Amino acid sequence: MSHSRARITLRYPARFMLAAAMNPCACGLHGAEGGRCTCDPAVVARYRSRVSGPLLDRIDLHIEVPAVPVEDLRAVGSVESSDAVPVRVTAAHEREHQRFSHVPEVGANSHMRSREIRGWCPLNDAPDRILRQAMTRLALSARAHDRVLQVARTIADLEGASRLSSHHVGGAVQ
Repeated sequence: MSHSRARITLRYPARFMLAAAMNPCACGLHGAEGGRCTCDPAVVARYRSRVSGPLLDRIDLHIEVPAVPVEDLRAVGSVESSDAVPVRVTAAHEREHQRFSHVPEVGANSHMRSREIRGWCPLNDAPDRILRQAMTRLALSARAHDRVLQVARTIADLEGASRLSSHHVGGAVQ
């Protein structure tokens, strides 16, 4: 981060992780099972617009987390175990470290600048088509374009993939 004032520019380190949460509407029940939300659609839209577009554009991941049914909380299934997750994340971090070992100021996919994004996130036809459609349909900014590719690179790293595929880009757009 740079700050310029009175012909002097100071540079401060400012890498941080922001985690934020908000309800889907004023009552917190919009989209919940059983249609329990009583908020008017205009009220929901006004509530969500309280967070500015430019701020949202600077947040890499936006995830809607629906309520989990009680049956699913108690189910025994084929979900990834808690022990397996850190192993995958550590391997992905190692891939990032190796990739950027020769690039000063870039230690992770989220730190990539446009030059690194072009070099480490090449797209063949299918993923490129998905990203172009998302850019058009969702009116994504240039900043959002780069964020999608950074997140797609991270998804690919978590899977151990060297190239970005359609499902990496699609997952990042989601």
